[in-house]
Amino acid sequence: MLGILFGFLVFPLFAVASPQQHPDLIMQETAASPDSGVRFSCEPGRLDNIESGMDAYLSSLGITADLVVKKAQRIQGVLLYTLNTPETDFNTLDFNDRTSLHIQDDVVPLPDRHGRSKTINTVSKKEIMLSLLQHGRLTEFKDVACEIEALKDHVAIRQNTVAWAENLTWVWPNGGYAKWNRKYWTHGTPKTNYPLHEALNDVFMNQQKYSIGCYTATKLVVMQGVLDYYRRIKQSPEQLMLVEARLSADKDPLVGIEPAKMWASEKGFDPQNINQPGKLLKIKHDVMPMNFVPGDWIYLLNTDPVTHVKTGYEGSNAIYLGRNKFDDYYNDNHHSYSYFQKLDEVYQWRNGVFSRSRDFKKIKPLIMQDIERLSRPPAEGGLLKTLRVTPYFFAFEELPVWLDP
Repeated sequence: MLGILFGFLVFPLFAVASPQQHPDLIMQETAASPDSGVRFSCEPGRLDNIESGMDAYLSSLGITADLVVKKAQRIQGVLLYTLNTPETDFNTLDFNDRTSLHIQDDVVPLPDRHGRSKTINTVSKKEIMLSLLQHGRLTEFKDVACEIEALKDHVAIRQNTVAWAENLTWVWPNGGYAKWNRKYWTHGTPKTNYPLHEALNDVFMNQQKYSIGCYTATKLVVMQGVLDYYRRIKQSPEQLMLVEARLSADKDPLVGIEPAKMWASEKGFDPQNINQPGKLLKIKHDVMPMNFVPGDWIYLLNTDPVTHVKTGYEGSNAIYLGRNKFDDYYNDNHHSYSYFQKLDEVYQWRNGVFSRSRDFKKIKPLIMQDIERLSRPPAEGGLLKTLRVTPYFFAFEELPVWLDP
């Protein structure tokens, strides 16, 4: 499958060998966990409703029965759905090139700064669902989350998060201070005389008034994706109040979006915070290489000890947009980076490449073996952490209590 992927992703800075020369890149060596895909764990008597609901939902997305392997353990109350691919195939980056999947963009409306609605092309719910079904990770709906509606909400929140990240043009502070529209924000804290959603909307509708780093940018995208879904799309006042209450628990909505342990390996991390949960997000550990679900927050660590200490270059936070695209917060690369481009961007910092146009003579092109190596965890010489940070099942699970540290 990766042969197709490599054929269209590589950009001119790479000196690339033929994919056929590197079969080790097609199938990763590490075996997947026993269960991959989407699993429902329920009371046995509920399985028939879950099964019929899942069949209907997959059909509504254009996912035919031949694309999915379904396993039922009725006595235990378990239904497992996995993509009909080899167990060693974890890749989701090339789904658009797999003609059997018939993936196309969805067209969705977003509000604009004039109070009107505009339409944009974004990742399809079908691609999100197929990515959840792929080998390489397990997404489980259990207890009160054992509902098809929980899955539908999860897919829709991921799509809305991606939609808001499609066309970003924020200003890169380049080591300087962040800048915010003072009408709504005081140094990254929203003013209380405006509803939170108005302050967030302004960040996306008047982007040139904001100069922010990639960490803050990622948190803003996640917040907007979740809050806007419950306010504008699902129109659920109860869930909107729940999300706003979590965000405002410490009167600083941008703090603690993600679990604290996401940064446990960083210098200066306070181990007393290790169990602090995220306000909006939880961590999925040990995800296999090349496995990304649209809406995932990922982190590429800059493992170079020299440039790692440069402000803004410790690593790179990104949202996966599907279609082998990661968000481009500053429109430096036509609003997105391919996976290879994202890896190369972070890797080249150690060569002093902080501007592609200014520092192009310092670029040291990567070959395919480098890409395979850099896709591994930092402990194994790579850049990509095996964690993915993902939304809670807000209406369908008991959220951990967020405590002001």
